[in-house]
Amino acid sequence: PFLHSGCYCFSLTDCLDSGSYHGPRWRMEPGDLFIPVDSIEEEATLTCDAKGIPPPQYRWSLNGTLINLGLDRRRRLSGGNLIISSLDRYQDVGMYQCMAFNTVGAILSRRASLQFAYLDHFKVHTRSAVSVREGQGVVLLCGTPTSSGDLTYAWVFNEYPYFVQQDNRRFVSQQTGNLYIAKVEPSDVGNYTCVVMNSITKGKVQSSPTSLILRTDGVMGEYEPKIEVNFPDNVPAAKGSTVTLECFALGNPVPEITWKRANGVPFPSKVKMKYSNAVLEIPSFQQDDTGGYECVAENKMGKNTATGRLAFYAKPQWIQAMKDTALAIEERLYWECRANGKPKPSYTWLKNGQQLLSEDRIHVEDGVLTVSVLTLADAGMYQCVAENKHGVIYFAAELMVLGRLAFIWNVLRALLKAKAGTTVTLECKPQAYPIASILWKKGNLISLSPDGTLRLANVSKSDAGSYTCFARNRFGMSSTTGRLLVTDPTRIIQGPVDMEIIVGESIVLPCQVTSDPVLDVSFSWAFNGQLIAKGDGHFELVGGRTAGDLMIRNIQLYHAGKYICVVDTDVESLSAVAVLIVKGPPSPPDSVTVEEVTDSTAQLAWSPGRDNGSPITNYLIQTRTPFTVGWQRVNTVPEIIDGNTVTATIVDLNAWVEYEFRVLARNSVGVGEPSPVSVKTRTEDAVPDAAPGDVGGGGGSRSELVITWEPVPEELQNGESFGYIIAFRAFGDVSWTHVATSAPGAARYVYRNDSIAPFSPFHVKVGTYNSKGQGPFSPVVTIYSAEIEPSGMPAGVWARSVSASEIEVNWQALSFTPERVLGYEVVYWEDDTKPETMGKVRVPWNQTSVTVSGLAGTTQYFLTVSAFNTAGTGPFLPAINVTTKKPPPAQPPLNVEWTLVGSQLSLFWEPVVAMESESEVTGYQVSEHSQNSQLNSELTLPEEDDEYIIHIRTLSEGGLGPASDPIRIHQLSNARGSRAWSVDICPLSIFLAVAISAFRSTS
Repeated sequence: PFLHSGCYCFSLTDCLDSGSYHGPRWRMEPGDLFIPVDSIEEEATLTCDAKGIPPPQYRWSLNGTLINLGLDRRRRLSGGNLIISSLDRYQDVGMYQCMAFNTVGAILSRRASLQFAYLDHFKVHTRSAVSVREGQGVVLLCGTPTSSGDLTYAWVFNEYPYFVQQDNRRFVSQQTGNLYIAKVEPSDVGNYTCVVMNSITKGKVQSSPTSLILRTDGVMGEYEPKIEVNFPDNVPAAKGSTVTLECFALGNPVPEITWKRANGVPFPSKVKMKYSNAVLEIPSFQQDDTGGYECVAENKMGKNTATGRLAFYAKPQWIQAMKDTALAIEERLYWECRANGKPKPSYTWLKNGQQLLSEDRIHVEDGVLTVSVLTLADAGMYQCVAENKHGVIYFAAELMVLGRLAFIWNVLRALLKAKAGTTVTLECKPQAYPIASILWKKGNLISLSPDGTLRLANVSKSDAGSYTCFARNRFGMSSTTGRLLVTDPTRIIQGPVDMEIIVGESIVLPCQVTSDPVLDVSFSWAFNGQLIAKGDGHFELVGGRTAGDLMIRNIQLYHAGKYICVVDTDVESLSAVAVLIVKGPPSPPDSVTVEEVTDSTAQLAWSPGRDNGSPITNYLIQTRTPFTVGWQRVNTVPEIIDGNTVTATIVDLNAWVEYEFRVLARNSVGVGEPSPVSVKTRTEDAVPDAAPGDVGGGGGSRSELVITWEPVPEELQNGESFGYIIAFRAFGDVSWTHVATSAPGAARYVYRNDSIAPFSPFHVKVGTYNSKGQGPFSPVVTIYSAEIEPSGMPAGVWARSVSASEIEVNWQALSFTPERVLGYEVVYWEDDTKPETMGKVRVPWNQTSVTVSGLAGTTQYFLTVSAFNTAGTGPFLPAINVTTKKPPPAQPPLNVEWTLVGSQLSLFWEPVVAMESESEVTGYQVSEHSQNSQLNSELTLPEEDDEYIIHIRTLSEGGLGPASDPIRIHQLSNARGSRAWSVDICPLSIFLAVAISAFRSTS
């Protein structure tokens, strides 16, 4: 058995190599092309495809001349198709024809034209105005630019898009493009622009405007019609086409157009009149529509007539053709072909693409070909060609000439494989005339076969071997031999099974076989009826000769479906099927709509998306407003929306806020992608339900009550015209004073009244309102009106220089002042002419001294002190001056060295000598810093391991000088509890020694 289109069959095509040669037959012939010039950078393809054995080859000609593709870089073949790149509107235009040929013969295709459609621009120039009298007729010329392709015309009146509307008085000819006005009226005055469009390129161009103006020398009197638009005396019309005749006349009064046939026969119902009878349209033109046609233009002043004749023509069509024929040598050939058409077609005959002319044995006349005595050279492809001036058609047939005995077309396959248990059919069909007698031979076995067929039923290994077919007639004898190999059946031992899998996972579908070693085995997979192609990143075929497993990586939802493993061998085909179910998160819900909106709720409905293999368990709803960052969950009723529910009420919304909603579905796999966003929906407005927060105040200028609050966020304002109501009253008062502000972003209100005593307590509350009404007030708080600055001055101010950068200032507290004192302010400066040196220090009311730091050394400073409160500072004392001390030496101790004897640590360094501008050295400070502490002078080192950093600084009345480079000491514990020291130092000179003992407690 052999696999053929998925079925088992046992015919000749299964068992023999196909050696049945035949000539080309057209599957697809080239068609006419009309290419827009603006597409010239693209490729043009002229189709040409034929079948035949051997497969045909192709040649192309342009205007009768063979195209040399070897020398033409712009033209190439793809199969039989001719592809032209970088199109040239001058070189590539013309009539193309394809030839298909093989060893049997050649045929020509129909002729196909390649044309280029274009529409050039109008020449840019100012058109002269057309001046006519009222009542006169006028023709405005379009002046169509050069073009190729069907054109349509329109006229713009004054400006786009106001087009001239055609009626009984105005007509735009689609033949000339001109605009005809039968009788000019004052409303016709203006500018006219001709618009031309190419129906193939869709390009559109406009002319320069033509002005139509009225003359002032009188009105045109009445006159008889004058036909300006006419049709030719003789109009050829193709069968089945739509024929259009135009007729329009100028005249005053406006002429009426009528049509009639010369023979007086009424028009059939298919005939249409358009544009006030200016156009006569005859669809599906037939033979009985031919004849004379008459247009009559008439008014009360007279009439005018135009006549013409419609002539019928038709392209050739076959009514009789020849068939493929096989004749013996010396027999007679008679072929006849017939076609109809108007005018009557003429005939020519082609053999293998070349014109056939009459000669000794061959006679060609009026569609009939006869060959009196056939020879082998007459075999080949023949074509009958019918042609009139409107078209040409081709019909092809093959002539086979039989004259000797040979296995030219049908030879036995050299090696034929068949599965054990099947039926094998061997056919022996030599080319022979007269008919040959046939016999078969295998080894010593001989079998006669009248029809040349040998059938072997239920073949086994013993049937294997060489088979020879012998054929004999009066021309001689010939034979063909083939070998039959009988194989064991192939079996699928492990095939794919139905599975469920989650999106994103990977699996392997097995397909493993056992087969006869002599067979070639191949594996292929089909998915939902389509063969899985190589190069798909999700699929990979894995395994060896006996395995064709399919690996699917990163499975997606669209991978669900039926998978078929197909196993092909030389003799049979097997398959195994499995269904794969892919589960994933649900697809997004759809059609999210918002209904029944109130000030705090919204009804939401949606349609479910696909559950993707796992039922939807519940839905989640999210919202977004202009005031949120991203999407947020909402509260709903029901609180949990199960998978069978597609509506929910969203609650706890803010009034007068624009909301968007989206819905997400969840199943056992996970949460799917969100639905499309609903249309923006604003909740209804409502009375405010939020009060301002953090109400307070105080301070300000004299006679002011300053009230502050935290504004209500826009999303809580609940409606339009939002504002605040500020209420306040003095301690002891019963009634409130109310003030409103309409600024929704306001956060402060100042009440000014000269009667307000300084620092008086007030009760204050702030409420809200909007267009729906008044909202709640905040809780009542107590604030104080503005106070006035202290009127008294501190006494007994004195100061002293502490170091080069610090001055200590002292004063006496104010004994009494009617105003509140919050504290004291010390102001200092170097020079009245240098305001940038001004500095301030403030301290609380219970403090009467402060150290001013960050000063420059050896500098005179001026200082003064005053009391302050929220209203400002009181009067300042007269300034005093103090000069800071000289700065400490800028040179740190240098050349430090260490010695360590037992527990005594000794430090040595070079003494520091102060400069004239520096304070004298009064001593040195040794400081130690560890990870846990910092010590000065006396070092007490802890028991545990640690690292110590030691610095040395100079002491002077100007302060501490800069530190020496740090010295690092590592203390290490030994096994018995004693400690060893390691000191990191650089080699130094020793000038001064100071011994410091480090005492450590022991236990």
